[in-house]
Amino acid sequence: MFLACAAAAGALLLSGCKSTVERVGMVFLYKRAAWPETQVRYDIPYAGGSASREQRLDLFLPQGRDWPVFIFVHGGGWTEGDKGLRVGGADVYGNIGRFFAAHGIGAAVIDYRLQPGVTWREQVDDVARATAWVQQNVNEWGGDARRIFIGGHSAGAQLAARVALDGRALGKYGLSPQILSGVILVSGAGLDLADKETYVLGASPAYYEQRFGVGAAAWQEASPATYARAGAPPFLLLYAGGETKALQRQSQRMSEVLSTNGIGNKLVVVPGQSHARIVLTLSREDKTAGPAMLEFMQARGKTGGGPGF
Repeated sequence: MFLACAAAAGALLLSGCKSTVERVGMVFLYKRAAWPETQVRYDIPYAGGSASREQRLDLFLPQGRDWPVFIFVHGGGWTEGDKGLRVGGADVYGNIGRFFAAHGIGAAVIDYRLQPGVTWREQVDDVARATAWVQQNVNEWGGDARRIFIGGHSAGAQLAARVALDGRALGKYGLSPQILSGVILVSGAGLDLADKETYVLGASPAYYEQRFGVGAAAWQEASPATYARAGAPPFLLLYAGGETKALQRQSQRMSEVLSTNGIGNKLVVVPGQSHARIVLTLSREDKTAGPAMLEFMQARGKTGGGPGF
């Protein structure tokens, strides 16, 4: 099975990567963000009474009211992962939620159904449904529905980007990507599945065929890059300086496509990290990724939208 921690794009913290994170990353990179449990709500169903175990989110609440909210989508190669992931006793994604809540930004850390139990289309729908839930309910928790950000890591970045660019995803719930103030993609995989250079650099076509089908038409349909159009929310793209060239190419390619279509974006290289370890830096004030994300969200205007780049 193709693993991101081996040589190609698409998987996050799969079985081989977990040991890498625990052995190399946890000791040096994990730092628990302080935030009271009384400010966290776990396992909220976002798909109504029919919600499966995976169709739930954890909500990390800042103090006060009218705070922005960041929807975070975990990775896992579209086949693994969950919001409650623990490595070496440390809750990787929960720590991201605590970090942003402590800095005045609410966080909705979501789960979604996994392949092969569902298709990629149903995964996109889960992320869109979770986004709609946040938009419709966050005011009740003290948040500002006019300042919603979405993002994710690896496969989660691909799903988040698709919801932000393909209007049909949120349109199913009577919304549009205009409800989003910005998008944050961390080491995204599968952003432009049709990019030939990505495979020259070592990505595995067979893995993506399993996930998205065979042929150029199928890959183009599944690619967020296909739906980039002027008027989309601004993007922050981050990738690790130590991850594979194929993964780096996907972030670079996405930036190119966004720029070509007049969509504001900023590309940030996170030095000294790998595809797996970069996740641990999202909840650190003293590393590149976390502060860049905070700056991006804080810079978007009080009522959403805000300046581009």
